[in-house]
Amino acid sequence: MSILVTGGAGYIGSHMVLALCDAGHDVVVLDNLSTGMAWAVAPQAKLVEGDIGNEDLALSIIKDHNVDAIIHFAGSIVVPDSVTDPLGYYLNNTVKSRALIHSAVKGGVPHFIFSSTAAVYGNPKLVPVRELDELLPISPYGTSKLMTELMLRDASVAHDLNYVALRYFNVAGADPGGRSGQSTPRATHLIKVACETALGKRDHMQVFGKDYDTHDGTCLRDYIHVSDLVGAHVDALGYLRNGGGSEIFNCGYGRGYSVLDVVGAVERAAGHPFEVLDAPRRPGDPAEIVANADKARAALGWTPRHDDLDFIVKTAFAWEKHLQNRNA
Repeated sequence: MSILVTGGAGYIGSHMVLALCDAGHDVVVLDNLSTGMAWAVAPQAKLVEGDIGNEDLALSIIKDHNVDAIIHFAGSIVVPDSVTDPLGYYLNNTVKSRALIHSAVKGGVPHFIFSSTAAVYGNPKLVPVRELDELLPISPYGTSKLMTELMLRDASVAHDLNYVALRYFNVAGADPGGRSGQSTPRATHLIKVACETALGKRDHMQVFGKDYDTHDGTCLRDYIHVSDLVGAHVDALGYLRNGGGSEIFNCGYGRGYSVLDVVGAVERAAGHPFEVLDAPRRPGDPAEIVANADKARAALGWTPRHDDLDFIVKTAFAWEKHLQNRNA
């Protein structure tokens, strides 16, 4: 049996592939390399270049590699871009996910793990937010992911398909062993942007809004180390293979850090300050979103190991320096 990882050449996907290969699993990656890097895929895994929307290709991979589980990362992830290009996001994140789910059903794949997002909550009324709280996405990105959750829910009722949807909060950091990290050019992740600025790859960075109702006026987010997030996927895979039913879990630490908190952590890692400019709020950005992840800890046995902003930033900064040297 093998595991199909879509988007396995991307940031989180490449870390997932490393963890699965480290554990001795047979892994095949499907990625169109629009944002992913072929070199980021662990050499033990097989890389197939192609699109998840190609049902014939996906079905052939499922059959040829005896796939019993799909871990689905592929998609578009930039919230402001989803506001300006909603139809593109509904195509990449919803329509193509529907095609992949259909391929899984036709191929008899019993287990499906989906990369969802805290953006399905929008501006939550209660913080930390729980899985059963109201779902009111405020961006097409969040809506596109919620629609895929609903498709999985309905498909699991009609077919022999159990799924876990993991709602990510803010994923950051890099493999502590230095094997992978956030490598996508023009990425918008706050910690990556700050690390690039600290290393002189950018002249400055911007803080989008300083008038939120938070302790310093900037947005609060729950930052989770990518290795801990991958650990939740490994636990979810074991949960499904051991007969667990379809479920949805938050993945976060349950504490929020502001944009300026992150800037301070990057300045500590770099050993010097850098230029930070004020900018207007971005559309689709909630003021504060923090996870209640008690359910994942209890049901999956998930035990995060890297709940420390300075450690998260330290690994991200080390990876950014590695990229700088690699591209020099």
